[in-house]
Amino acid sequence: MLTSRLPGRVEPYKLAAHAEHLDGLVALADMSRLTEEAGAQQGDASVWLEFAIDAQGRRVIRGRLEAELQLPCRRCLEPMAQHVASDFQLGLVSSDDMAANLPATYEPVLVENEQLSLLGVIEDELILCLPQVVYHDESECPVSREQLSSGVEAEVSEAPSGNPFEVLKRLKGNTDT
Repeated sequence: MLTSRLPGRVEPYKLAAHAEHLDGLVALADMSRLTEEAGAQQGDASVWLEFAIDAQGRRVIRGRLEAELQLPCRRCLEPMAQHVASDFQLGLVSSDDMAANLPATYEPVLVENEQLSLLGVIEDELILCLPQVVYHDESECPVSREQLSSGVEAEVSEAPSGNPFEVLKRLKGNTDT
């Protein structure tokens, strides 16, 4: 069980040179952009990071994160627990040119002044792995299917639709010359 807190900033090139591994927890409440996307969160994200140099000499981070988030149900807007997880591979870059030359297997992460904000990287990964839509099971949701419908059956036209340009022809009024 992870109990240690990850540092907020690291020197990733040194960690990669020594093939270091970091694992620990990051407080979800410290992630302001995640709060904007998914609402206020409590608890921690569990994070495992492996800093390395790949066969082509690139400094990389291989990682995994997991968290239990409270996301709003799209029917009733009440929060519901949602487990999210992500496996990722990041390539350390110091410029846009380096990012453009990075293989597609790596996501670029910008390192400025030999420092990397781990909190920012982890927050980015959490936001990227958020599900598009979250719903309670219909039996558990306080909003029923009947409450979601207007009660008026949609009118279904049994006649086949005509030529869509027929309306334009009538509007134009045969003014062809």
